[in-house]
Amino acid sequence: MKQRLIYLFGASVVALGTVALIAQTPEGGPPPGAFPGRGTVGRGGRGRGGRGTPPQFQLIKGQPIDTREPEKKDDHPAFPGQTRAPYEPTTQPVVTVLTDKLNNPWSFAFLPDGKVLITEKPGAMRTFNPKDNSLSEPLGGVPKVHYQGQVGLLDLALDPKFSSNRRIFFSYMEDMGEDDAIVMATAKLAKDDSEITGVDVIFRATPINARMHGANRGGRIAIGRDGNLFMTVGDGSGSPPWDMAQKLDNTVGKIIHITPEGKPAPGNPFIGQAGKAPEIWSYGHRSEEGLTINPANGELWETEHGPRGGDKLLQPEKGKNYGWPVYNHGIDYPGNPIGAGITEAPGTEQPLYYWDPVIAPSGLAFYTGNKFPEWKNSIFVGALGGQMLDRLHLDGKKVIGEEPLLMNQRTRIRDVRMGPDGDVYILTDANSFMKLSPK
Repeated sequence: MKQRLIYLFGASVVALGTVALIAQTPEGGPPPGAFPGRGTVGRGGRGRGGRGTPPQFQLIKGQPIDTREPEKKDDHPAFPGQTRAPYEPTTQPVVTVLTDKLNNPWSFAFLPDGKVLITEKPGAMRTFNPKDNSLSEPLGGVPKVHYQGQVGLLDLALDPKFSSNRRIFFSYMEDMGEDDAIVMATAKLAKDDSEITGVDVIFRATPINARMHGANRGGRIAIGRDGNLFMTVGDGSGSPPWDMAQKLDNTVGKIIHITPEGKPAPGNPFIGQAGKAPEIWSYGHRSEEGLTINPANGELWETEHGPRGGDKLLQPEKGKNYGWPVYNHGIDYPGNPIGAGITEAPGTEQPLYYWDPVIAPSGLAFYTGNKFPEWKNSIFVGALGGQMLDRLHLDGKKVIGEEPLLMNQRTRIRDVRMGPDGDVYILTDANSFMKLSPK
């Protein structure tokens, strides 16, 4: 019998020469308004009344980390390597908890004075000072947000000329009575970082009175090389899903592309076409919680949640249809197929990579630093349900390796960014802000 050598580090398990199964807690049950169908006990799914059993990740070099049965029984990749890439271990980083006193944080940005500006979903902005690990009181001037479920005060981005104009962009859910909408606003951060002033909503997504008021609403922001802005707008639907993401007369289930003044960005695919929203960049999206620009070439990259199965990594291109809910690598919350139950459809684009069952992807960031040579050509995906930082090794646009990091933390990763010092920083749903540095 082969001898097994296993080391325990807190809540994590690392195996040498054999299999290690790492328990993770998935994202909670179906969003408000979804049909409370049968659970997925044993598969780490999102079913009736709770979180299901934690998924089990194995760590065998060269083998997929996920050995769970797919939620969609007849699922199959459209091309080799589209899912379940081989496990690729690297040297584990040192994890430092900088603060654990946040309140439901969602996003952050590094300021020129060395502080970090952080949004909290209930409706506050704060600064964190790494010099003394101090957390400020909430900044003044932040508008009232509609805080419910997955929405509230969301993403944050600094104007490329922030050092001179102090301008920021941020997204939040605006309460409009029976309807509500994701909006993007701009403001100026005071020189002493104590307040924001001149708040102006420059874009308002199509308002909806959705059954899933507080779920699948997007809100991530990315700024392109030309200074124009992208933002994700989720489809906000329940179960079964509606087809708003496929209709071009609205901005629901889309990625929008606007100027800093809120006008449709020049070159958008549907400008001047009757009955089509001119702000649309791409469509057929569900619940996009990761968005970033590839610093190497300026490409837009995105992650989005599937329902039960079918989380996606995409590189959204102008005018293209990314398929929701026409096709899906997953199933609906009650367990039935979505639409025709197909995994490919003419006129739609496939994800570069997908997860079935889900990991519930959130923040997204390329690693371009030099502190971690083993992480060259990697993109990081925060995982809420998977409770890990998923490192994907890229060869161009193909995922050739996968490594789950921070599994011993057992926490939902909300956002990830590479810092100006080359370390990797993350926000968690455990109200913590953490740094990953080399040993």
